[in-house]
Amino acid sequence: MSRQLEGRNPVLEALKAGTTINKLIIQKGEKHGSILKIMAIAKERGIPLQEIDKKDMDSMSKTYGHQGVIALISEYKYYEVDEILDIAREKGDLPFIVILDKIEDPHNLGSIIRTSNAAGVHGVVIPRRRSVSVTPVVAKSSAGAVEYVPVAREVNLSRTVDMLKEKGLWIAGADMEGASIYESDLTGPLALVIGSEGKGISRLLKEKCDFLVSIPMVGRITSLNAATAGAIIIYEIFRQRLYKRQRG
Repeated sequence: MSRQLEGRNPVLEALKAGTTINKLIIQKGEKHGSILKIMAIAKERGIPLQEIDKKDMDSMSKTYGHQGVIALISEYKYYEVDEILDIAREKGDLPFIVILDKIEDPHNLGSIIRTSNAAGVHGVVIPRRRSVSVTPVVAKSSAGAVEYVPVAREVNLSRTVDMLKEKGLWIAGADMEGASIYESDLTGPLALVIGSEGKGISRLLKEKCDFLVSIPMVGRITSLNAATAGAIIIYEIFRQRLYKRQRG
């Protein structure tokens, strides 16, 4: 089985990451900029190239934003949570994991993966059921970050949380009832739980969190979508950890 990766940045990042690409589909016509760079790397690595008309390209696209290039690559290989912990250990870092509870919007998942890559998150965990998986839309929304951020799929997030606690991680839940992120210590080994759009964290998972954190807001709109809220909290964790490291 293969999957599609669409768009110039995602395909270029996949090439940089050494992802196995079975074939590149390029739109016929004038080529410039990053398309030429993509084609040059593909030719250098012996990746088959096929040029097709825009109409056929549009018909083939699953994201409706292929930007003239589609890569056919192997099915996404999900990681085990233990592998994510090993990555943190090999880097000499305290683990930083993001757990997503039933995120159904692929754009939100892609955006969170992109933020996670920028902020040094070691891996993202999603449930097998009632959640979007790593799809072409997710990959494109992540701007290629899905090639760098390990994603694990777990049958039971509650059991995953229990396991992470046994490994020494604290579990923080993003919830409006929580303490301000600016008044919470987020510098230790941590797993951040972000709930679904509109429903938040499920009751059982929320009860398993060691503490809850919230984003202070003063406007009339008292909620943010999962990707925006996740980005703010993830970056506050990154800021605190960076500051602590710099202070020694």
